[in-house]
Amino acid sequence: MNGISNGKNASNSKSTSCPEGFICKHCGEHVSPEGAGTQHRNHCPKCLCSLHVDNHPGDRAAFCGGIMEPISVWVRKGGEWAVIHRCRVCGVLSSNRIAADDNPLLLMSLAVKSLSMPPFPLNTILSGE
Repeated sequence: MNGISNGKNASNSKSTSCPEGFICKHCGEHVSPEGAGTQHRNHCPKCLCSLHVDNHPGDRAAFCGGIMEPISVWVRKGGEWAVIHRCRVCGVLSSNRIAADDNPLLLMSLAVKSLSMPPFPLNTILSGE
């Protein structure tokens, strides 16, 4: 998932560096690879959005092109955080490693979002019902 283009080249992002920057399709931020801590920038560090361009990492085979919205975070084995994205057009879900310069406030708000909206009334916890 990368905001660079919706081109259908067959390059593999795990073996090919992505040194060019891009303009985020969601917030308009100019995003450069510097500061990410990786050569494979795949989302905007300001809004955490991405583009649905891959079916599998690096294949650029998805024809959707929708904005991938950050909906949650999870912790991978070993403690590394990743962002869960959902495509606004087709609904596909994907997981992307966080980058060193990602918006920490937005990451934390995603982490506590599910706690702030439990699927049951909070008073049932206290009353033991």
